[in-house]
Amino acid sequence: MPYRPLPNVRRAAALIALVAALAPGSRAAESRFPANEELLLDAPPMRGSKQVPMLVIGNNGAVTIDLWCNSVQGQIVVVAETVAILMGPKTERACPPERARGDEEMISWLSQVTTWRREGDNIVLIGPRTLRFVKATN
Repeated sequence: MPYRPLPNVRRAAALIALVAALAPGSRAAESRFPANEELLLDAPPMRGSKQVPMLVIGNNGAVTIDLWCNSVQGQIVVVAETVAILMGPKTERACPPERARGDEEMISWLSQVTTWRREGDNIVLIGPRTLRFVKATN
């Protein structure tokens, strides 16, 4: 009579194979929050401008946030899929009212981000407003 594993043994073997496939390695790198990268907001520029908000993320979580007009230095703290963005002071450039309003909205939305996910090369920040950022390809 040929040897046939018991159903529980087969399930355990399948579970081990699944865990091995999901173990740290190439997939872990795909799910890490980006460091040393520039991410552009996936949105069209405001009328009369070519600029869109950009996150410049350092290796240690330091972030420079270029808004529609001004910039903010901050810190990103990431634990698994939870994220918090802490804002420093904003520069005070003279801006058209529409861009100044856009800066304030973006600061508010980024300050309230609570989770994130990766979609290919894109990073999605989730809070009261979902913000999709794409890797800069300059």
